[in-house]
Amino acid sequence: MKNAMNPSTMHEVDARTNLTANSMFELLLFRLGEAPGTDKRELFGINVFKVREILVMPEVTAMVNSHPAVMGVANIRGQMITVINLPQIVGTNPTKGLGILLVTEFARSTQAFAVEEVNEIVRLEWKQVLSAEGRGGGLVTSIARIDGDVENTRVAQVLDVEQILRDVFPEQQQVEVDAAHKLRLAPGMVVLAADDSAVARMMIEQGLKSMDVPFIMTKTGQEAWDRLKALAAEAESQGKTIKDKVAMVLTDLEMPEMDGFTLTRNIKQDPRFSSIPVVIHSSLTGATNEDHVRKVGADGYVAKFVAEELADTIRRVMTR
Repeated sequence: MKNAMNPSTMHEVDARTNLTANSMFELLLFRLGEAPGTDKRELFGINVFKVREILVMPEVTAMVNSHPAVMGVANIRGQMITVINLPQIVGTNPTKGLGILLVTEFARSTQAFAVEEVNEIVRLEWKQVLSAEGRGGGLVTSIARIDGDVENTRVAQVLDVEQILRDVFPEQQQVEVDAAHKLRLAPGMVVLAADDSAVARMMIEQGLKSMDVPFIMTKTGQEAWDRLKALAAEAESQGKTIKDKVAMVLTDLEMPEMDGFTLTRNIKQDPRFSSIPVVIHSSLTGATNEDHVRKVGADGYVAKFVAEELADTIRRVMTR
């Protein structure tokens, strides 16, 4: 937050940051109305770290010629913030109205999402979260089993807010990289990347291609970890080391099954991989997150999505 924090707020931030040491996080649960053709109100979720504040819906000023899902702008503590109709984006019917506003900060931007109601904050382990890839939810990155791996667990859909913002504001997404930022890796070497968001993977791929960097793209921290171990076994069979195969690991933080903090710790605590540079590429911006990135041993941190900054960070880490 931009304003000074009181001791209790700082304690809450520290407590949430410390959750990452145990592969845990907090998810804000909310509802967006009735699913199409039913009277069911499904649960949705967003990482608490992305939520700046929750408000009763303020007055919203409509903007001409805006995206259909943009309700307008609201003056919140002197800042004009774009308000997005989240039920309209996901296709639900908020029969109770849009009474709550979630003000979010991530990827160096501030925006607000109108929702029907907010329910609670739950504390979860990342292993309770499964990838939604291939399950038909184009705007959903993962599915959280709120009560754990038990029968009849409550389920929440974790929205791909990066995809939502790209759909609403496509002109803000830049992936071009200046020719001066091209990198040359030794033959046979790749960057191993991990991100659960389809739009994030697409933008990372475009950025790495612009830099002429060969890469392997994975969808979760667990998939990246398994791929890294397989590459190490392959290198050993060829009389090489993993350093002959992987130049760097580029990872998101929020991912189902295994988050980026855990992936980074696994790499840095394993003698086979500890010398491989790890760069965290995340929409969870802010000093608190960046400080924790250093604590888990990452070699660099770059906020989504500025291609030039990603290129500069990769070049800096690779040339150390």
